[in-house]
Amino acid sequence: MLDRREFVAGAAGALALPGVSFAGGRAEVVVRGTLPPGSPDYVYVPVEVPRGVRELRVAYAYERPAVPAGTQGNALDIGIFDERGTGPGGPGFRGWSGGARSTFFLRADAATPGYLPGPVRAGTWHLVLGPYTVAPQGLAYTVTVGVVYGPAGATPRPVYPPQRARGRGRAWYRGDCHLHSVYSDGRRTPAEIAAAARAAGLDFINTSEHNTHAAHGAWEGLWGDDLLVLTGEEVTTRTGHVVALGTDPGTFVDWRYRARDNRFARYAREIRRAGGLVVPAHPHATCVGCSWKFGFAEADAVEVWNGPWTPDDEVALADWDGTLGAGRGRWTPAMGSSDAHREPQRVGEPQTVVLADDLTREAVLDGLRAGRSYVAESSAVSLAFSAAGGRGAHAGIGERLRVARDAPVTVRLEVTGAPGCTVRFVTDQGVLHTAALPASGTGGAEWTTAPAYAAYVRAEVRHPAAAPATGLPGALAAFTNPVFLG
Repeated sequence: MLDRREFVAGAAGALALPGVSFAGGRAEVVVRGTLPPGSPDYVYVPVEVPRGVRELRVAYAYERPAVPAGTQGNALDIGIFDERGTGPGGPGFRGWSGGARSTFFLRADAATPGYLPGPVRAGTWHLVLGPYTVAPQGLAYTVTVGVVYGPAGATPRPVYPPQRARGRGRAWYRGDCHLHSVYSDGRRTPAEIAAAARAAGLDFINTSEHNTHAAHGAWEGLWGDDLLVLTGEEVTTRTGHVVALGTDPGTFVDWRYRARDNRFARYAREIRRAGGLVVPAHPHATCVGCSWKFGFAEADAVEVWNGPWTPDDEVALADWDGTLGAGRGRWTPAMGSSDAHREPQRVGEPQTVVLADDLTREAVLDGLRAGRSYVAESSAVSLAFSAAGGRGAHAGIGERLRVARDAPVTVRLEVTGAPGCTVRFVTDQGVLHTAALPASGTGGAEWTTAPAYAAYVRAEVRHPAAAPATGLPGALAAFTNPVFLG
């Protein structure tokens, strides 16, 4: 039997949605409604799940009316919480697909990617609708919820990636910490990502699906001695995205808040308690809700370079550089990741290269947290950057060279794999030294300064400017975290 219900939502912040009930043995219920402009970020539809349900099925659609130029149209996300509730921290979280798919199912032994397998227990479940943007006409939608009765079946125990791979001891390891698969809005399978990571010369990756940890158990057979798979989440709020990097497998991080709600510090602490790093992603991206509004007090690192180099990244790099001037207290290291979703986006463009004691989760995260890293456009580019003072004093990337303020300091960069590029040494005063690399792209640059003149030095390797007349620099081929002086 089919039951249809129809309503128009009330004022924003006071939306009373009718529940879905399968009373009378119904197998499917259709709910229609309209969300007005200014609706809450997340709207919940109660679903009364009866006993004896083997599988829950959901499909939804919404209208996309024409809107005036410069006006946002409709976009509606979806997910689900089970009978354990929708409270902060997501005790009942069972999955999220955002706007990536129009149907999903859950049962004990399987679920649509992005959703968690498990029993469909009786009680009040909640669909969560996320009106990402709403047209002036409102957002009219239809949700169809169906149940299949029968034995529940067994839920398989998830197999999570190991915490280590066969490394090379203390060495430089290459990784891509921001990737998407079919478990959120990506098109690649985990197997395709693993293959692409190996082809890109990576040693580690981090799974970071939007608002779900469902992919944590999807990598069985894909890791190996040559590839460490870390687990995480891209926590996608309405006022910025943050990569929870390297959290304990099975960790869910809630995303239902904005900067004005003053909740981010709580969830940042949860990420760290789960062993992960807090990494604001693409902080100056221009997509709706993508630019970072939470500040950087809770950040362990910041994703300065996201995908192929763009003006957004140039702004992010300059903004991050502006935080380094003090340099004597806590500072926030920079990272880069591909944020690759589908072809032709390339896994490992760019990649963060970290000095770690071994190829283990703990060692890699320690290196990233300390800023012992640089970012390169591909595995073809390698850097070695250091500063040296008198009496054998020496410091590498992310370290401090402790010498007198007037002591001469020599910084040196060695580069391979950057033909046609130029080296730039950047300090708290700006770019103070440039040098062209040989045509082969392999060579070095050296410069002498003092702590009184430069609080820090970091290195950039740049391609030729696309439009030299504008005075804008060329795209990055690589850059380092700083060496602090004094």
